[in-house]
Amino acid sequence: MTLRSVDLRKEPVEAVLDRVERMLGVRLDRETVVRKRRSVGARTDRETWVRIERRGLDRIGVQGGDGTASAEALRGIAKPAWLAGVAWRDEAEPVIWRADETGLLPGAPVGSAVVAKDPGLAEEWWASLNASLEALAAQCTNRIATPDTETLTQELVTATIHSVFPGIDTAVTDWRPAHADLNWANVTAPVFCVFDWEDWGMAPRGLDAANLWAASLAVPPLADRVRTERRNDLASRDGKLMMLFVAAKVLGPYADPDDPRLALARKTAEQMVQELQAG
Repeated sequence: MTLRSVDLRKEPVEAVLDRVERMLGVRLDRETVVRKRRSVGARTDRETWVRIERRGLDRIGVQGGDGTASAEALRGIAKPAWLAGVAWRDEAEPVIWRADETGLLPGAPVGSAVVAKDPGLAEEWWASLNASLEALAAQCTNRIATPDTETLTQELVTATIHSVFPGIDTAVTDWRPAHADLNWANVTAPVFCVFDWEDWGMAPRGLDAANLWAASLAVPPLADRVRTERRNDLASRDGKLMMLFVAAKVLGPYADPDDPRLALARKTAEQMVQELQAG
């Protein structure tokens, strides 16, 4: 059976919301529903949040689809507490639906995934980001990160980088736990909190920092701030590879010619190529 390409911002989801209410024993506030491409979320009548995701069976992988629940074992990270979860197989398509109930966020998301203006974050925010990423890197897990639901392997790193920057030695030597989808839509302010943990797992050092940097490229001072705050990761060899990895996604064959990130992504990538080739 072929899996349909679905955007949940456009699909009817009432039946899914009704089913989640029955399975979790909650009532979802329809006025608070947030719809994204592959997930839907809403506030509940017991002052919690429920996030519902649609994921194809071919994207479940060996680690399953329980990223948010398994992240509850992580310590020292500013994130919402996981409370309950349910999952079911779609009756008509090769799809798993999963709903996770968590505590409410301490603030609103900073912005969309990619920001167009500086959010003016406080020093305490950056300190909490750094503390959380350092704590995450020190954890142990057998999970493998799945950015964009694709299992992150050495082969994927190589293929993505070489699609734009051929000839680079892409061998990764330092794999660490990562959120794997760190962007401005998945962190809150003014109090820092990182959420949407469905794709976390082992990844090359610097992936999270590189993702946040790429999401900031339309605001050069913000991109510079990310590089400064996460300089230890991004100055490492694997960190430079991750900057090329995310830059390749910005600059690749499907790049938007009007994307304001293109110029800085290209300039920085050229610098990374030179540094990596110089050893």
